[in-house]
Amino acid sequence: MKKEVALGIDIGGTNTVFGFIDREGNYLAEGHIPTAKHEDIRDYLKELYLEIEKVLDTIRSEVNLVGIGIGAPNGNYYKGSIDFAPNLPWHDVIPLCDLVKEFYPELPVYLTNDANAAAIGEMIYGGAQGMKNFIMVTLGTGLGSGFVANGELIYGHDGFAGELGHIIVSPNGRQCGCGRHGCLETYVSATGVKRTAYKMMAKYNYPSELRAIPFNEMTAKRVSEAAAKGDMIAINTFKYTGKMLGEALANMVAITSPEAIFLMGGLAQAGDLLFEPTKDHMEMNMLKIFSNKVKLLPSKLTKNVAIYGSAALVWNELEK
Repeated sequence: MKKEVALGIDIGGTNTVFGFIDREGNYLAEGHIPTAKHEDIRDYLKELYLEIEKVLDTIRSEVNLVGIGIGAPNGNYYKGSIDFAPNLPWHDVIPLCDLVKEFYPELPVYLTNDANAAAIGEMIYGGAQGMKNFIMVTLGTGLGSGFVANGELIYGHDGFAGELGHIIVSPNGRQCGCGRHGCLETYVSATGVKRTAYKMMAKYNYPSELRAIPFNEMTAKRVSEAAAKGDMIAINTFKYTGKMLGEALANMVAITSPEAIFLMGGLAQAGDLLFEPTKDHMEMNMLKIFSNKVKLLPSKLTKNVAIYGSAALVWNELEK
């Protein structure tokens, strides 16, 4: 008997990666194509289809493909479209699910944004198994999030709910890529850490290896490595980042009362450098009825996260 598998696709600004995953989370095969070179969406989808079929041929005799899940920036779950994604080559409303179904008319196709896909992946395959209420926060170049309440992802009336990265935490603060000022992701993200490191170098006279790094070569990883060596500029950078995140999470707890908040992504790899100040400031600012009730945890999905999340979207929908 053939094994049922879902195809998970993660569309990034530079590359698109995909993989075939069964209901138990076994990873069977994978592939990738470049995204950025395709200015025409149909040319892109044709190349993606050919690569998917090429990889599927290696396992076709053993599996039965039951659905396709896609995670993409500005992915709209309700409409099955990508709406004006600034980091993709197609700056319009793209009816992606309909276009993919032209290649796979017999299969259900589901789409959501990448952070929501990560939340579903955590619920199906990761540390949120059995949880009905939790928040997923993805910390990469920007800050993404997915909110799960009563076992269901919160999409809102238009499909775009849960944009934690774009709550304003500092009115008239740092300029954000969205065009506004003071959004959380300008402080809590890989790029936010970089900006904070320079703020700390201007504020303090501590000697620091970071002072010799040009702005375009500074990364959150380099700040993390310096902090691990006891560099006070780097340590203060993470304390400030944790303060901003912890205060914002305390507000989110008051709205959704989650059992746990999961952090994932490159910035979360800093471990206690980020988790400790975040937890401290979250509890410090927590409404008393929520004190010490909410767990702050690292994601248990550490490999092929985006693909797992997109594939989990299929199983989550089929179980409905």
